Amino acid sequence: MIMRQTLFLIIAVVIFSCSGNGSEEKRDVVSEDNGRPVITFEKIEHDFGTITEGENVGTIFRFTNTGDAPLIISSAATSCGCTVPKFSNKPVAPGESGTLEVVFDSSHREGKQTKTISVRSNAEPQVLVLRITADIVIK
Repeated sequence: MIMRQTLFLIIAVVIFSCSGNGSEEKRDVVSEDNGRPVITFEKIEHDFGTITEGENVGTIFRFTNTGDAPLIISSAATSCGCTVPKFSNKPVAPGESGTLEVVFDSSHREGKQTKTISVRSNAEPQVLVLRITADIVIK
C-alpha cells in the first residue's frame, strides 16, 4: 500500500511539473525586461598638461544616458586620496545628460601622474574607468 502511494506521488509530480509548455516563463522574462541604461561619456581621459606642485585642478566629465531606462551612478572610487569626484546619484532619464566633476590636488607630487576614477552604475558597462593625467613640476 505504501509503495503504491509513493508511486502515485512520483507520477503526479512528474505530470504536473512537465505539463506546462513554457509560455509562462517566457512571459515573465519579457515582463521583467524594462530596458537598460547605457552610460556614454564625451571623453574618458583628461590631460591637465604641466602644472605646478600644490595646484588644485579640475575637469568635468560629461555623460549621456543613451539607453532606455533611468541611469543611476552609485559610486565613483579613485585610485588616490588626491583625486576627489563629485556627482549626483539622482536618476538620469534616457536621452538626458549629467556630469561628474573631478578635482586633483597635486600637493607633494612630482613628475608624470596618472589617476583613475572607477564609476559604478546600473548601466552598461557597470564599471567604467576614467583617467586623468598631469605632469607636475616643483616650484
